[in-house]
Amino acid sequence: MKTFLCTCGNRLYFENSQCLHCRKTLGFLQDLQLISPVEPVGDEQWCALHSTADKRLYRKCRNYEHTSVCNWMIPVDEPDIYCRSCRLNQVIPNLSEPNNLTLWRRIEHAKRHLIYTLLELGLPIVDRNEDPEHGLGFEFLADPDTNVEFYDDVGKFSRVMTGHREGTITINIAEADPSAREEMRKKMNEQYRTLLGHFRHEIGHYYWSELVADTAWLDEVRALFGDERGNYEDALARYYVNGPRNDWPDHYISAYASAHPWEDWAETWAHYLHMIDTLETAHDFGFMIAGRSITDPNDALKKGIQYTFDPRATFEVLLEDWNNLTIAMNALNRSMGLPDAYPFVLSQPVAEKLRVVHRVIKNARD
Repeated sequence: MKTFLCTCGNRLYFENSQCLHCRKTLGFLQDLQLISPVEPVGDEQWCALHSTADKRLYRKCRNYEHTSVCNWMIPVDEPDIYCRSCRLNQVIPNLSEPNNLTLWRRIEHAKRHLIYTLLELGLPIVDRNEDPEHGLGFEFLADPDTNVEFYDDVGKFSRVMTGHREGTITINIAEADPSAREEMRKKMNEQYRTLLGHFRHEIGHYYWSELVADTAWLDEVRALFGDERGNYEDALARYYVNGPRNDWPDHYISAYASAHPWEDWAETWAHYLHMIDTLETAHDFGFMIAGRSITDPNDALKKGIQYTFDPRATFEVLLEDWNNLTIAMNALNRSMGLPDAYPFVLSQPVAEKLRVVHRVIKNARD
């Protein structure tokens, strides 16, 4: 994730809606992929002040204007009342519940972070209104309240499961509560559990359907990840009863990835997005490892198109930078007495899987 500059020179972050130095209102310009200060010009229109915006006019997304869970702007010549990210929402939390607005705001921050990365990677994003069959949609749901006075406990209690089904990604809003999420992480014996990680994992399932299934990639992906035609429910049941195979670190990025080829793909996809996003952040801040600048990951995807690029920017360079950066990140965390920022080891089979994800994404971008 890049940072941006206000017209006053202050550094701006992706989540900001106001500059903390000059107090100007900020908005994310979805057509230019940047945060810019904006000023009102009447009739609910805002003029973008960033130099590259050329004083273009925008409107605030309705979720920016009314609930402040969003900070994205919409070009005035577009008819939509919701931004490109908010248009993907199919179900939002019940805002009459006191804490749900806070949870939804955290969810939206993570979702927009994901959408920004997908746009930077050049991946297709179509909402379900545009394409009901192949479009992408999000549902943010809460578990039923079993403490209400007239709760009917006849029948099985059904907890909302975070997951993906036919283009719809469901997120249990409890995942936006850090204490609940940490409790679940311990219960599931996971090394890592974040809200953004959930989005990256589930979008991996979506892009399996869009970029791998029924394409020329399928045989190559099956050769690395396994045959996904084995019964998915049975595979998960075996995993939860027996746990992962003993040698999973030699073949998979996480224990859960060993449950089924679809989960292996989704976990690997999520870690590729972790890698690209963190490398972009390190590059933006001017990080250097062993006297060499961190490579801009976007150059590795632009190579071969009509862009100027760093000739070193191949997947192998990104992987080398990532290995060096995560060692440094973990050492810094240990210096603060904190757990490792990246508690994973990339075996050779995992690196090969990441390489294929990189190629699939580059092909979709090209």
